[in-house]
Amino acid sequence: MQAHFAKSLVAALAAAALLAAPAGAAPNDAVYTIGNYPVDAQAKNAVAAKDKALADGQEAAFHSLLKRIVPVTAYDRLKRLASLKSSDFFEGVSVRSESNSRTRYIASLDFSFRADAVRAVLSQEGIPFVEEQAGAVIVVPVVRNAQGEVDKGNAARAWSGIWKTLDLEHTLTPIDLQGLKPEIHADTIKMLLEGSGGGERILASEYGRPHVVLAIAEPDAAANRLHVSLVGVDAVGPVYLKRSYRVYDNDTGYAMELAAVVGQGVLEGRWKARKTGADRAAQGAPVMLQAQYGSLAEWRLMREKLLGMTGVQDLRIEAESARSASLTLRFPGGAQQLAAALGRQGLSLFRGADGFVLRAGN
Repeated sequence: MQAHFAKSLVAALAAAALLAAPAGAAPNDAVYTIGNYPVDAQAKNAVAAKDKALADGQEAAFHSLLKRIVPVTAYDRLKRLASLKSSDFFEGVSVRSESNSRTRYIASLDFSFRADAVRAVLSQEGIPFVEEQAGAVIVVPVVRNAQGEVDKGNAARAWSGIWKTLDLEHTLTPIDLQGLKPEIHADTIKMLLEGSGGGERILASEYGRPHVVLAIAEPDAAANRLHVSLVGVDAVGPVYLKRSYRVYDNDTGYAMELAAVVGQGVLEGRWKARKTGADRAAQGAPVMLQAQYGSLAEWRLMREKLLGMTGVQDLRIEAESARSASLTLRFPGGAQQLAAALGRQGLSLFRGADGFVLRAGN
C-alpha cells in the first residue's frame, strides 16, 4: 500500500509539473541519464550476479543523478528524499559493454530516469536544481614528468583513457576530449600553470574554440603524490585549480581515476553555481592586486606560493615586468581573508594608494 501511494504521488507531481511548465519550455532530458556507469557484482550464479549489479547500479546511479543536478550547497536537503526508491523514477537501461563468469557480472551501463518525475519531486521539496547543459568544453589530458616535459608514454595513455570512461555526453558540462596538439609546446603549458593569460589565447587559437581546458597530471614518485591542474577557460570563464592526491601502494592509476572524477565535478560545480547564483562566498570573491618585488627570482617564489595556496582560484597574471606584476584571482572571503592566508606564507597584502599591494615579508 505504501509503495503504491509513493508511486501515485510521484505520478501526480509529475503531471502537475507538466501542467505548470511554461509554454514553449524546452527542458533538457539528456542530463537525466547517467552514462558509462560501471557495475560489478558477485553472487551464487551468473543470473543472480547480474540482477544484483543492475539493482545496486540503478540505486547508485539515481543518487549520482541527484548530485549531478543539485548544487552542492543544497545537498543537505536531499536527505528529505531518503525514503524514495529509484525504481519509482527508473526509465530504462542500456548496455555499453559487459562480461560475466559463473558467479560475477561486470558491465558499463547507461541508466535513464524519468525527467518529469525527478523535476516534480525536487520542485515539490523546494530543492534547487540545474538541468541546462553548458556549451561543450574541450578537455585535453596531459601528463608532465618531473622535468616539466610532456609524457607521451603509458602514463599519458592511462590518463586519457580514464577520462574516456567518464560520462562526457550527459554531464551538465559536456566534454569534447581531444589530444594535445603538436603546436602546444612545453612553454605554453608552463605559462598556463603560472597563470599567464597568454597561454589561454594560444589554446583558443590552436583549437579554434574559446573553451579549452588542459587537465595536467604530474606524478610525484618521491612524495607519493599525483598533482593535477585544470587550467584554461571553461563555459564559466578562466579556470585554475590545482589539487594533490595521495598515491597508495604505488597505484597511480587509482589516483588518476579519482582526480578525473573530481575534475569533471569541478567543471559541473562551476556551471551549477553560475546558473543558480549559489554559494558566492565559496566560489571566492574577486581580488585585484599588484605584486611588487626586488628581482625576478623573488617574484618566482611569490608566485609559487600563490599558486600553491588552498582556496586561490582563477589566478591570472595580466601583466608583469622586472619589478611588478598585475594579478586577478578569487579567494573565499575576499582580500581580508586572503591577507591572513598570505601572512602565513610569509607574504604581505595591504591596501596601497592605487589598490591592493603584495610584497614578500610580513
